[in-house]
Amino acid sequence: MKKTLKPGIEHTFSFGITASKIVPALYPESDEFQAMPNVFATGYLVGFIEWTCIQALKPHLDWPQEQTVGTHVDVSHMAATPPGLEVTANVRLVEVDGRRLLFEVEVYDDVDLVSRGKHERFVINKEKFDAKMKKKSKIKNTQS
Repeated sequence: MKKTLKPGIEHTFSFGITASKIVPALYPESDEFQAMPNVFATGYLVGFIEWTCIQALKPHLDWPQEQTVGTHVDVSHMAATPPGLEVTANVRLVEVDGRRLLFEVEVYDDVDLVSRGKHERFVINKEKFDAKMKKKSKIKNTQS
């Protein structure tokens, strides 16, 4: 982590919503999701918030050796966004506690406030993280 990784970092990112980011696209295997409205899916909203936070942090990390993973999401999804509209996330790093990072987040579309809340991330060493996941996969494979 670089010395520049401190509270106050802000970042804004916009993305156009397409049919690939609506509820039925989230789990095409799900008959229930297929019956849902064609609006920006909450699952993709969370991913969009994470993407924006990663962009905010990347210049302040020894990328790609250091990365961050999401560990907690506490956001609302208060307005539906149909395809064709653009969403814009505004994120602000409000707390740095060792490797734990806390963001305040807001997302707007062309008309409404779509989401507001907090998102927590942790700084990881990618090589060590990948090694743990490889070991975990081997444990699962030996149990099968």
